[in-house]
Amino acid sequence: MWWKFGGERAPGGMPHYMELGARVSDGWSPGGSAKVALRDPSKPTEDPMTDERMALVELLQKSGDSDFLRAVAEAVLQILMEADVEGLIGAGRHERSAERLNYRNGYRDRSLDTRLGPLSLRIPKLRQGSYFPPFLEPRKTAEKALVTVIQEAWIGGVSTRRVDELVQAMGLSGISKSQVSKLCKDIDERVSAFLDRPIDGEWPYLWLDATYLKVRDGGRIVSVAAIIAVAVTTEGRREIIGLGLGPSEAEPFWSTFLKSLVKRGLKGVKLVISDAHDGLRHAITRVLGATWQRCRVHWMRNALAHVPKGQHTMVAAAIRQAFLQPDAEAAQQTWRHVADQLRPRWPKLGTLMDDSEHDVLAYLAFPAQHRTKLHSTNPLERLNKEVKRRADVVGIFPNEASITRLIGAVLLEQNDEWLLQCRYMQIEGMAELTPLLIDADPAKLPPMAA
Repeated sequence: MWWKFGGERAPGGMPHYMELGARVSDGWSPGGSAKVALRDPSKPTEDPMTDERMALVELLQKSGDSDFLRAVAEAVLQILMEADVEGLIGAGRHERSAERLNYRNGYRDRSLDTRLGPLSLRIPKLRQGSYFPPFLEPRKTAEKALVTVIQEAWIGGVSTRRVDELVQAMGLSGISKSQVSKLCKDIDERVSAFLDRPIDGEWPYLWLDATYLKVRDGGRIVSVAAIIAVAVTTEGRREIIGLGLGPSEAEPFWSTFLKSLVKRGLKGVKLVISDAHDGLRHAITRVLGATWQRCRVHWMRNALAHVPKGQHTMVAAAIRQAFLQPDAEAAQQTWRHVADQLRPRWPKLGTLMDDSEHDVLAYLAFPAQHRTKLHSTNPLERLNKEVKRRADVVGIFPNEASITRLIGAVLLEQNDEWLLQCRYMQIEGMAELTPLLIDADPAKLPPMAA
């Protein structure tokens, strides 16, 4: 294929021709005309690409100077695809042939990003089988790599704007929030397998904590509670065993979440540590039959709310005297003594201490080696901060599925790190939770054990 630029002719009356792909000479100006020297269409020809060449001519004549090279690239690639498809089919467009192997079935649009900019291509479709142009094959690998980069960046807490800048730096046109969300749906399968895995063995300690996130619901922005469950095995290993989403913290929600953990195999829970969520205590008693430990840190904040700010240090130091006692009995005595001292000045604080004594000091009935990690939900604080950091990047989630995707991926990564670390609790203290079989009454042993 040859191109003629301008109206000048070489000696002998022949026009100047330029092969497709050659550089345009400096003598050609943007205002000059661009014509294609082709055979006379009225004359018969055996060239099967005549129609495509005419389409190329018309396209180039309609294109502006700024889109000239892009239009040429699009037209050439389209001609290559059409010729390739004709070879696969065994016949040209609208051609009757006994050697035909297949039929055309329309087109599908595809954008190809190049140095000239995005090229709009129409990839031919076949009735039987499929066709994909070979010159696009290398881009498949690049797309997969890009998707992986976007997924890792999004889960890692990179904002959508930063992801968009990253995509543009790689030479593409950018990416929207919805595109990021669609690309990250590939993570769902991995997250679902993690959150729905069976829970084997016994888990004496269970921590529960709620993080509130914003999500769109029917055109409104509502707050949902994301419940994270962390437990420790009898071998002292810590794992994340569940994630639940709910509109409130009423007892039905907590009961449903705890029942889902039991259904997956959770058993042997002896102590549940959490904040004073509404309905949680009843759900723990009804579903797990375990002791409840009210988070000591959250309780202290509630207690100091009844005291003037200038007295916070003194009152907190007095209450902490109960936490320094070696056993539950001494701690209860100190607790009541401090409550009686504070009651005259702050009656509401005294009433709070009376009502919450057993809940705040419940951890003292468990092995001393474990108490520093049982009295509050502080072991979850670092995890909660990481969850909030990732959630703040998103701001408002489009739906609950996107919350499960992102938070679940964060929990999966954290759980893998915990499994590689040392034991979270001393295994020697676990022996105190269950009496040894050799010390039990042989008459009460199960038949198999006896």
